[in-house]
Amino acid sequence: MRTILNIIWLVFGGIWLAALYFMAGIIAFIPIITIPFGVASLRMARYVLWPYGKAVVPRPDAGAASAIGNVLWFVLAGWWLAIGHVVTAIMQSLTIIGIIDAIVNLKMIPVTCFPFGKRIVDRDSLRPGERPLHSI
Repeated sequence: MRTILNIIWLVFGGIWLAALYFMAGIIAFIPIITIPFGVASLRMARYVLWPYGKAVVPRPDAGAASAIGNVLWFVLAGWWLAIGHVVTAIMQSLTIIGIIDAIVNLKMIPVTCFPFGKRIVDRDSLRPGERPLHSI
């Protein structure tokens, strides 16, 4: 079932969202100081391309650097990408099949705005006792 949902997602919005994340990542690689933002953006592009079966879990070793990175990320790219998710969710909700994908799109916004200090893992590979922030 995950594969079918991922294919529907890919066709009806995932490819466009992944392209936005990929472009943001490439732009972030231009200045050397923002390479961590590029890595986070490419990690999110992979997540947005094939989201079903994934979970977002907090990193226990995240500290002040993650918090500062999240603030900078939100100002520079996060809110633009969140707008992309909202617009895509609105377009997806116009069809009955797309309503599920629209909900998934809206669930991704917190990770889009604040990606540092989080890991994206397969839902099947969660460690014992590890609680996801959300899973799709």
